[in-house]
This record gives sequence, C-alpha cells and structure tokens, in this order.
Amino acid sequence: MHFLDQAKIFVRSGAGGPGAVSFRREKFIEYGGPDGGNGGKGGDIIFEAVAGLNTLIDFRYTQHFRAPRGHGGSGSNRTGAGGDDLVIKVPVGTQIMDEAREEVLLDFTHAGQREVFLRGGDGGRGNATYKTSTNRAPRQHGTGWPYQEAWLWLRLKLLADAGLVGLPNAGKSTFINAVTNAQAKVGAYAFTTTRPQLGVVRHHQREFVVADIPGLIEGAAEGAGIGDRFLGHIERCKVLLHLVDANDEDVGESYRIVRDELENYGGGLTDKPVVVALNKIDTLDDELIAALLAELEEASGEEVIAISGAAGTGTDWALDRLLEAIGPDAATVAADDEGEDSIEWSPV
Repeated sequence: MHFLDQAKIFVRSGAGGPGAVSFRREKFIEYGGPDGGNGGKGGDIIFEAVAGLNTLIDFRYTQHFRAPRGHGGSGSNRTGAGGDDLVIKVPVGTQIMDEAREEVLLDFTHAGQREVFLRGGDGGRGNATYKTSTNRAPRQHGTGWPYQEAWLWLRLKLLADAGLVGLPNAGKSTFINAVTNAQAKVGAYAFTTTRPQLGVVRHHQREFVVADIPGLIEGAAEGAGIGDRFLGHIERCKVLLHLVDANDEDVGESYRIVRDELENYGGGLTDKPVVVALNKIDTLDDELIAALLAELEEASGEEVIAISGAAGTGTDWALDRLLEAIGPDAATVAADDEGEDSIEWSPV
C-alpha cells in the first residue's frame, strides 16, 4: 500500500431545497388555500476518524466531495426529503487544515471521532408558511439556503508513543525490526527508509507503538535528503529514541546534527524526553565502547545506553527506558494472553 500523508480536497455541503407554491383545490371543500410544503435540508459534510486506515492514498484519486441538495417541497404541505449527509472517513491522527495550511480546523485523535465540518443549507419555506390574515393567497416561497464549500488540506500525523530519530544508517529500521514485526526495509546505503513505519512493541506485559521515520541529515530543514516533512509523524510521541551509529567518525557531531534539525523544525520536538542510545556496539570492543559512550554523554548531556539492534544487545534496556518515559498510559496486554512472547504490530 502506498503511503500518503498530505492531500488537498474540495468539499461542498448540499443546498436546501426550494419551498413549493401550491393551492388546495378539492371538490366539496368549501375553503381552499395555500398548501405548499417546505424544502428539504441539504446534506452535511462530516469527517469521521476510523481505525484501520493509516494513509491518505484514497484522496489522491478522489479530491471532490459534494453532498446532495435537499428536495423541493410539494403540495398538501409535504416537506421535501433532506439530502443525505456525506461522511468522509479519515485515518486517526488526521488534521484538517485551511487552504493556506496556516490553521488547524479539526484534529482527529481517536477512532470514532465524528465532526460536522460544513452544514447543509436549510430548505426554503413553502407558500403555506407565508399565509396571513391579510395575505390569504401568497405566491412567494423560499428558494433554500445555499451550500457551503471549501478547499482543504488533510495532513496525517501518525499516532505513536515513541519515535525513532537519527542519521541515515543509524540502525533505526534494524531496531524496530528487532523489537516489533514491522519488517522495515534494511540496507547498507542511506535512506533505505523512505516512509514512516509503525510497529507495536510488547514488553513487560504492556504494549506501545513505535514510529520509525526516514533519517535526517544536515540541512534537512532546508530540504536536504528527504527533508523534514516526516517529522510531523513524531510530534505526538511522548518520548524520542535517538540512535547514534557507533561506527561514525564523531558520535558527538552525529548527535548534534540531528538535534539541530529537530530544533530548526520546531513543533516542540526538542522539549520531549529523549533516550540516547549508541547503536551497533556488536562491531566494537569494550574499551572503544566505553570511550564512545563517554564522548556521546558529554555531547548530549544525557545518560547513554549501549545497544545493538542486530544482535539484540541492550534492546530490553532501551524498551525499559521508553516505557518509563511513556508512563502508565500505554495499553496493557490482556490477562488471558498465556504469557506468550510473540510480537504484534500494525502495518503501514
């Protein structure tokens, strides 16, 4: 499935139906009069967040959404049928933004959230409603209230508890493959990850969601490499796991490059709790690992843990630190799980 996290669409609610001009004329009825019914209400534009969706790819092929208008009224004081509401289903984590992408109009943070975005026009009045003591045979009627329309941007921000950041080839994909069943692409070249990946980790009878995004390089905020467009997917994370490749020439500089790009992006990413890990230690001896840990701790000001995603060394320690930062809100595993150590995940 192709991943798409931004889409521009056009929405229009339904206009109200016109009221009717009608007069009652029946045999043996002494007094007739106006009996035109009101028009029906136009359909609303409704957005609904649903589980099971994690891409906006459907909006690449369908960009225009128009709700039906209300039906006109008719004689015998019959009100016209209202137009059906148009429900647009979006993934959880979707933001509805104005055309200029400057204001967030709606933010869908949980499955089942349902919001009316554009209300359909009310139906016009039939001529029966205009009857007065001095106007016994009115011929005026309402044409119905007009529709509302707008161009919108949809932006998807994946919902995850922890986010992985680091330079390309820092081992983020290997780590998420080791602790989940995400099956992220791994390769000995930069930018093997070209779209965000989600994985569900089960650890100590709890589970939480981890997001892996493409690596950042110096100048990503200005568009270098893949740029920083995917950083929006970790804005909602409670903690970041910053992986640094132990084989880099200067691990301190590798850390600072990524932190500078996070600061340039904004979004409060540098204010989030961070767990710093020196990755790929399986390729080094203990003396060199100790020296690199000291160097990285001096650069980051954080306690650094040594791990190897490929060998599984220290991954439990990293998950412990992530759970501690996430807090008690992470979902607990069902009691009837029988203690299995299998790992589940939600594919992207």
